Amino acid sequence: MSWEEFSNQETIDWLLEKENPSVQYWTLQQLQDKPETSPEVKKSQDSLMKTQCVNAILEAQEDEGYWGGRDDMYLPKYRATTHNLLLLAELGSKRTKAIESAIEHLFLFQRDSGHFLTQMPKTAKGRASTVKDGCCLDGNILYYLIHFGFLEDPRTKKLIDFQIEYHSDDDGGWLCRAFPIERKKVFPTNCFMGAVKLLRGLAQIPMKKRPSDLRRILSQEVEIILENEIYRYLKNPDGSRKEKAGWKRFGFPLFYQTDVLEVLDVLTKLGVKDDRMQESIDLVSSAQGEDGKWLLKNTYNGKMYCDIDVKNNASKWITLRALRVLRRYYF
Repeated sequence: MSWEEFSNQETIDWLLEKENPSVQYWTLQQLQDKPETSPEVKKSQDSLMKTQCVNAILEAQEDEGYWGGRDDMYLPKYRATTHNLLLLAELGSKRTKAIESAIEHLFLFQRDSGHFLTQMPKTAKGRASTVKDGCCLDGNILYYLIHFGFLEDPRTKKLIDFQIEYHSDDDGGWLCRAFPIERKKVFPTNCFMGAVKLLRGLAQIPMKKRPSDLRRILSQEVEIILENEIYRYLKNPDGSRKEKAGWKRFGFPLFYQTDVLEVLDVLTKLGVKDDRMQESIDLVSSAQGEDGKWLLKNTYNGKMYCDIDVKNNASKWITLRALRVLRRYYF
């Protein structure tokens, strides 16, 4: 099977429309193999910085660089500092002075270990905190730090080193006190959804810059995802696997949530092609409409500074994500 069976020029032209330069920016690179340095890609990124959504986010930023409250980078949800930095990265935003200011404010929440917590530490003791949960938070932070060009920053390296050290080599994954709510109802020992977010961030690290310990961890975590059939990590009373039904409703953005499409996006970004992915791949392809497009089924519209696509309508963001997954898998 070829990925072109799911793609047609009309759909690609729709994704390339200038009305959504963010989707255009990623489509040029991810579906048409245009380098980031190409004039077309640069023009798209220039245009997306002027869109209503990016402007609405940046206009809400406080002079000190944060959104929402100064001492909490997570609340209010979807409008606080970490949410907006993540969304700006996913929209393809440039590294600007405003974003650099936001990143510097964010680093005030980093503990000595390299881990991030949502509350700003008030003392040296607070900065030395040994609380080590919230891998989904660290994963999202790592994703946008790398997007904005902070991979070589010593503070980002400290975050990566923490993830390598804190990883549970025996059980897989990263401990989170919020997972599970009931141990008997899940198969994985550690947070399954949080691991997806960390893998997404770690997958941004170029292959040649991944130390051997990180490569080992990535391989172990990929196997855990595949063993749990991507979205069947829940356990029925009789011990059989149960699907996470909500993961079959594709959304954008996702923040701390995930779905089948994002998990496949991470796996294919890592170059994984495995027969155990096929059912989920078929789930994605079967959701394509006769017009060649995918619908937005899960949304945070009304909670962010701007709305993105319309629920239950054809979505450029879901279509882009689906096509890049299918392209990597079948190409």
